[in-house]
Amino acid sequence: MKLITIFLAMTAALSINWEPDFNNAKKTAEKDHKLILLNFSGSDWCGPCIMLRRDYLESQGFTDMANENLVLVNADFPRKKKNIGTADQVKRNEDLAEIYNKEGSFPLTLLLDAQGRVIKTWHGKPNASPEQWTAEIKAICESRK
Repeated sequence: MKLITIFLAMTAALSINWEPDFNNAKKTAEKDHKLILLNFSGSDWCGPCIMLRRDYLESQGFTDMANENLVLVNADFPRKKKNIGTADQVKRNEDLAEIYNKEGSFPLTLLLDAQGRVIKTWHGKPNASPEQWTAEIKAICESRK
């Protein structure tokens, strides 16, 4: 029983919440004094997107930092029919791409303020290690509080 409790606690610590609606993300960021991390991905076809998610976005250090400092939004553009979201979600992602990713870059990660203004952009997988990248984002968040 203790092992199950430890596993559940570890799973909860690694869980990360992605806000599906950008307008809600902006409201939450404003209310909680956080920045928005917007990630454009092709979750079932883009190798670098999969690596970014696995090595950076799902790392314990990033998860801990994000839960304190960020509202996360993933604009995913999967190709497999079974992975495509609702019509509303597809429309929201397309609208975000019209504003922030007209070139169709994948992965593309942007750090935004609560009004949706771009603070920092990363094309592809970051050149820094996951720990360095997380520290960079945390430093930007702290400098804007």
